[in-house]
Parts: sequence; C-alpha cells; structure tokens
Amino acid sequence: MHRLPEPDLDYLKKVLLEMLAIPSPTGFTDTIVRYVAERLEEIGIPFELTRRGTIRATLKGRQSSPDRAVSTHLDTIGAIVRTVQDNGRLGLAPVGTWSSRFAEGSRVSVFTETGVIRGSVLPLMASGHTFNTGIDQLPISWDHVELRLDAYCATRADCDALGVSIGDFVAFDPLPEFTESGHISARHLDDKAGVAALLTALKAVVDSGIEAQIDCHPLFTITEEVGSGAAAALHWDVSEFVGVDIAPVAPGQSSTEHTVSVAMQDSGGPHDYHLSRQLLRLAQEHEIPVRRDLFRYYHSDAQSAVSAGHDVRTALLAFGCDATHGYERTHIDSLAALTRLISAYLLSPPVFASDAQPGEGSLERFSHQIEHSAQMESDTRVPAVDSLLGHRDQDT
Repeated sequence: MHRLPEPDLDYLKKVLLEMLAIPSPTGFTDTIVRYVAERLEEIGIPFELTRRGTIRATLKGRQSSPDRAVSTHLDTIGAIVRTVQDNGRLGLAPVGTWSSRFAEGSRVSVFTETGVIRGSVLPLMASGHTFNTGIDQLPISWDHVELRLDAYCATRADCDALGVSIGDFVAFDPLPEFTESGHISARHLDDKAGVAALLTALKAVVDSGIEAQIDCHPLFTITEEVGSGAAAALHWDVSEFVGVDIAPVAPGQSSTEHTVSVAMQDSGGPHDYHLSRQLLRLAQEHEIPVRRDLFRYYHSDAQSAVSAGHDVRTALLAFGCDATHGYERTHIDSLAALTRLISAYLLSPPVFASDAQPGEGSLERFSHQIEHSAQMESDTRVPAVDSLLGHRDQDT
C-alpha cells in the first residue's frame, strides 16, 4: 500500500477562492471551464473538451482498461430573467433546484448582451416601514421576489434601454469567508469545493511521481444542477464512476463538516455495493475520517451517467456542508479528508479487473456481495416445494 501524498491545502484554498469569484450558473460556464482547463495544464494532465464544454482529462496509469472516472461539476445554482415588469423590476426563474427563501436579500450580477448590471433580489414587499408585519405573511416562492437593478430603471422601456432581456443570466454573489477556525462559508461551495479537492488530489498524485494502477478520467461537468451532468461525458471503457459533490449536514443526516461522506444511496437509488465499500476500506486503511450517509432529495453526476444508459459501477464521495444550496459552510477538515480519499482511490486497483470485458464473464467470475448460502439463511423458514406440490396433488 502506497503512502498517500500529502495534499497542498493552501493550493486547495487558493483555487477555491479563485473559482468562487467566477460566476457560473448552469448555462453560463465558459469562463470557469477555461479556468479549470488552465489549472490542469499547470498540473500536467492532458484533457479534451466536449462541444458544450465538459472537460474530460486523463491521468495515465500502468494499464488502460478497465479505467475509471472521477467527476465534479463546475455549474452552480442561479437564476434567469423570466419577465421584464412595467415597474422596471425583473421577475426571475431559478436555474437549478433551490428555494427563493435563500435568494431574498442577495446581491447579484445580471449578464446582458452588452454588459453587467448589479442589483438585489427582494421580496415583493420589501419595506418594513410600509408593509410592517404584512411582510411576514408573504408566501415563499419565485413568484414573490423580484430583482431591483442598480440603474435608472423605473419602466419596461428603461430596462430595454439598458439592454436587459428575458433569458439573461443572474449570478448570486458568493460572499466567501475563510475563518481562522478552519470554517469556509460561501455560496456555491456546491461544487466548487469538490472541484478544488479533485484538482488538489490530482496535483498531489502527479507531484509525488507515484503511478496510478489504471487510467483515470477526471471529469468536470457543466449541467449537474439541471440533471444531465455526466450523461454524455464518459469514455466508452469506463467501468467505475465516482462522483464528488456536497453532503448535507442537517438533522437526520450522519455527515459532518469534519469528515468525508460515502453516500450509499441518493434519489437515484443505491450506489454500487462493491465500489462504495472499496472507498470505505480505503478510508479505513489510510485513517481518513469517513461517514456513511443517505441523501433523500439529491441528484448527482453518478446518477445521470446511469440514467443515460452507461453500464458503470457508481459511488459518491462528498464533503460535509451545512445549509446546502443556501449560504453554505464547510470546514477544511472535510475538504482535506475528501482530497486524501480521492488520492487513495486514484492510486488503488480496479474493484474488478473482469469489468474490462463486460458480458464475457461467467458466474464463476461474477461478484459476491455475501456468500449465497449465507444470504439464503433466514429465521423465517419456508415449506419445501415438494410438500406444497404434494398437498396440491391430494386436493385434486
């Protein structure tokens, strides 16, 4: 077993802060794609771009098949201009799935065809001196917030003169803060913190000179928040797919801000039994703090790959984060644990070498979750088939 290369956490925090400064709601990701591509060039990892901008990189190993993929996503939640109102305010529709509750009071940038205009997202009743307690009765929905532009804009015609149009992207300020306690607070840690962890793990492996056992394809997708993510991003011979994303820290969840989580199930169902347990074993072997968790209202790149028809084993690694899809907070402990577990996985052997020839194996080579005889043991005994058939013959 290789000693894991130590991650450069200063590098992780640097690239995370730089990525948080780049607006990248789904559909508006060209700049963040360019940034990550430049980081891969610096590390020395070759890559290619799909038509829309998903990055498919290659970390070479001693053998090329079966190979694996590790995926993070560059897109974030945001909004888009839905209506230009007669009062010069803008109605919004969400990009990605999130509540308008987390949008109220936010500072934003509106990207028009001709430039950037700053503004604020406010509830329709935004003056305490005017509406008093009526504000508290206002429903929570995207139909009950509007965008106030920081420009002379009191009519629809004013908006037209500014170049504001339906379909313009709206990016929410990240407001990052890195505290001495190790906490990192910001919007859009989902999944820029995951991207930073993957880049840091790749840098650590390359700098160490340790050769991976099999090829790995780091993926950086651009449409995870709207569900398609890795659907068309995988190389044909990928047999193992590990998504890297955010783990909600909340009542009813076992994830914490100081550990890495292995998600055993999300909204797409259970992840692969064997790949998930290999990640847990790697965490144990390298003394990485880890938790198991289930995510009930959660979709990932791993799920999108399977839904698209890819015959791959999937697993999901995640950093613990409080207030997901709101003003998020994680801790450097969790990001360090995630980075180390990604490195351990990059350097580990395939779960099953036989996955290189799917469909060509026999039952002798097929996997075991637990031994068949043990799986069939049960305290609830069923009658023998012959006894049932005998009773039926007597009845006839």
